[in-house]
Amino acid sequence: MAETETKSPAAPDVEKALAEFKTKFEALRNEVANIIVGQREILDFTLIAMIAGGHVLLEGVPGLGKTMLVRSLASALHLKFQRIQFTPDLMPADVVGTNILTDDGQGSSKFQFSQGPIFCNLMLADEINRATPKTQSALLEAMQEKCVTIAGETRPLDRPFFVLATQNPLEMEGTYPLPEAQLDRFFFKLKVPYPSKAEFGEILLRTTERKFPEVKPIFEGSELTRLGEFARDVPMAPSIRERVVDLIMSTHPEVGHASADVKRYVRYGASPRAGQACVLAAKIHAVLAGRAHVSMEDVYAVALPVLRHRVMLNFEAQADGMDADKLISKLIDAESKSWAKAA
Repeated sequence: MAETETKSPAAPDVEKALAEFKTKFEALRNEVANIIVGQREILDFTLIAMIAGGHVLLEGVPGLGKTMLVRSLASALHLKFQRIQFTPDLMPADVVGTNILTDDGQGSSKFQFSQGPIFCNLMLADEINRATPKTQSALLEAMQEKCVTIAGETRPLDRPFFVLATQNPLEMEGTYPLPEAQLDRFFFKLKVPYPSKAEFGEILLRTTERKFPEVKPIFEGSELTRLGEFARDVPMAPSIRERVVDLIMSTHPEVGHASADVKRYVRYGASPRAGQACVLAAKIHAVLAGRAHVSMEDVYAVALPVLRHRVMLNFEAQADGMDADKLISKLIDAESKSWAKAA
């Protein structure tokens, strides 16, 4: 990895590859936009995460189009799609599958594996925080290792494999907080905003006519893997990589250079996965900007959705009205000022 980050192909090849990358990204975004009104930032970040091979957690109140966004992406990418409605009575076997006893037709029985809906390319975990932590934890191995272990046998999942999960705000009735280990496996956490007045009107226009817009396949899901491999080869200067480390470490209250707010409000900070996600997302952001190198502006642009679900606050933060977004935004602002001063 270090070697690929310090060299790049010849300039003409790079310019051609950058243009091709951006063209495919925009074609995919525009096709999904035929269905999804507004939500440009949400769509862009979701695509960035999928190109990086990561999973996305979409948070918002019901009715904002989260499920429709995932369905549209599956159609545009020609991916095998499965939807699981998470409920309090959902069991782990309902997600990953189980061994069932079957008659072999010769007077004896044998166990046969029955696949769960997780054996797909794109899984929509709808209202994931309505299921118990036991069922949510069934996704841990799948999200990290791209396989599931059932009755001692490990079974690989289809590639590519993405989990796009939706959740209602935790303060809503009948929801459970996601385990920290599972939250950490989401590349981004995106907060889906309420539409503007103009967007609301356009939604009504598109969804109340006789003919509903359709999404056409743009390219195969495997193309995302190829785009992701290209993005990984984008070089990042050691000084910027060091700044990423400093930013992640600044979320830890026990670190000497942590801010007063972090020391006061943070229970524990972001994991190394946050740094990996930040670097990969920054590389893809740089490519979309037409650059074959990463700048700190790319890091700042992706840091909030990378960190907001990985920084756990204490009860004092809740009492003082401090949430993760406010805290992380202050850290990014302080880091950007420090970088500008050093430059």
